[in-house]
Amino acid sequence: MWIFCLQLIHTYFSEMRRVVITGIGALTPIGNTVPAYKEGLVNGVSGADYITHFDAKEFRTQFACELKDFNIEDFYHRKVARRMDPFSQYAMVVVDEAMEMSGLDIEKIDLTRAGVIWGSGIGGFETLEKEIESAAITGSPKYNPFLIPKLIIDIASGHISMKYNFSGPNYSVVSACATSNNSIASSFDTIRLGRADVIITGGSEAAVTKTGVGGFGSMKALSPRNDDPKTASRPFDLDRNGFVLGEGGGAFILESLEHAQARGANIIAEIMGCGLTGDAHHITAPHPEGKGAIKAMRDALDEAKMNPEEIDYINVHGTSTPLGDVAETLAIKKVFGDHAYDLNISSTKSMTGHLLGAAGAVEAIAGLFAITDGFVAPTINHFTDDPKIDNKLNFTFNQPQERKVDAFLSNTFGFGGHNASVVFKRFNG
Repeated sequence: MWIFCLQLIHTYFSEMRRVVITGIGALTPIGNTVPAYKEGLVNGVSGADYITHFDAKEFRTQFACELKDFNIEDFYHRKVARRMDPFSQYAMVVVDEAMEMSGLDIEKIDLTRAGVIWGSGIGGFETLEKEIESAAITGSPKYNPFLIPKLIIDIASGHISMKYNFSGPNYSVVSACATSNNSIASSFDTIRLGRADVIITGGSEAAVTKTGVGGFGSMKALSPRNDDPKTASRPFDLDRNGFVLGEGGGAFILESLEHAQARGANIIAEIMGCGLTGDAHHITAPHPEGKGAIKAMRDALDEAKMNPEEIDYINVHGTSTPLGDVAETLAIKKVFGDHAYDLNISSTKSMTGHLLGAAGAVEAIAGLFAITDGFVAPTINHFTDDPKIDNKLNFTFNQPQERKVDAFLSNTFGFGGHNASVVFKRFNG
């Protein structure tokens, strides 16, 4: 009986399909397309500046990493755009770029086997905020009929599926700053278990609003470095004092290997494994010894059937907070041992700011550039070593580094103790 059960388990796992990436899209504070984002990373550009979305002079933090020169009407008719909150607008723009890159012809695929799993940590903040302000000013109980359809988080996946007529699995994931990696993990499982052949996944966020900046600021989670916004995001630096809020999105087109090869798709990389854990510790603070982060990384490696020594680079969560950066460093050393000193490590949040629910997608794209273009993006704004952090590790401070990267790990950790790590690898047929 036990032998029979083991045979069934072996058959189940051996028949799981491989999952590959065939398209990506990016909208970030340092570049509004994939090529522009890549250029921003190579040049170590800081996306931080004083807030233009609203008058922030009374706020504790008066700067953020906003999108630059972005106008949704360059992509969608005004009437269509007005029915979407900015977080959904960002989702549509990055998905369009990813779909174009993938070369998917929706006339030639089974759309019932194509789905959307999209994430956002907060959703339609701006829509809710404006409607409440309007009601308070006018004293009217009447709300815009598009209020609910604009602010709910799952509406972005709905808009995407309707545009492309993807009628397979369709839902949203919310796990704070781990959202995008959780979305990627769910999409990975959906395809390899045979529930779909194609999934559009990723995340988008538009939280640079009065509520977003005020709320995070009141927690003292944001850096208050108003005299020098460009260098405010300082992961692993002694003088780090909080993260910088960002906005934008990142998209992936995931396919089963068989589906991608059958249509002759260009394969960017392969997803190998995911690790998802909970700290069960605190509503905002990470476990001080990185307990959940350690297990997430180990589980991702185990699922990928890879040894720690096979990882070349880690795009870390690295938010520039006093507790988080120390805990993640300890976790990396615990998982990778001596190999930790051979890794490149970097926090691209030093440039883009923290995109919350979109962070994992945008940061995984930075990792893909390491595979496709042979460079590791830097951790900018490093001035002073922190004695609590092992600075013998290669944090890729201030300058990008050329390196052949065959596999990398992406870490995202969220409020509530959510941890998600994903292993990506150079595709070998």
